[in-house]
Amino acid sequence: MRMKQLQIAEWAVMVALIAAIPLIVVGKVVGDRHGLATASWYGEKYRGKPTASGELFDPDKLTAAHRTLPFGTRVRCTLGPRFVIVTITDRGPFVKGRSIDLSRKAFSQLAHTDAGLIRIKMEVLR
Repeated sequence: MRMKQLQIAEWAVMVALIAAIPLIVVGKVVGDRHGLATASWYGEKYRGKPTASGELFDPDKLTAAHRTLPFGTRVRCTLGPRFVIVTITDRGPFVKGRSIDLSRKAFSQLAHTDAGLIRIKMEVLR
């Protein structure tokens, strides 16, 4: 039975690689080998502009941009005792060393926006 499950898992990975569809593991920590990611934020400059998903950007919503996670994926971002749950609606950030761009509201629930960049733990929820 264990061998059959392993074959199915290998098959699913192979299909995802061939189709270039990212596999999303619920509860998986995303980021570097320590589960940490660098987060930045974006706001007013993009208000009302379409995101890569087609949704209009609102810096007052709990949304984020990520390079590979599918649109609609919910991610828990944690900094110390604070956390925020965001929905991926856009692509980015396109700056080396950054993993996720949070909306202004999401970032401000973790730290003051003057911080600019923060190191967070990211966990895929759905």
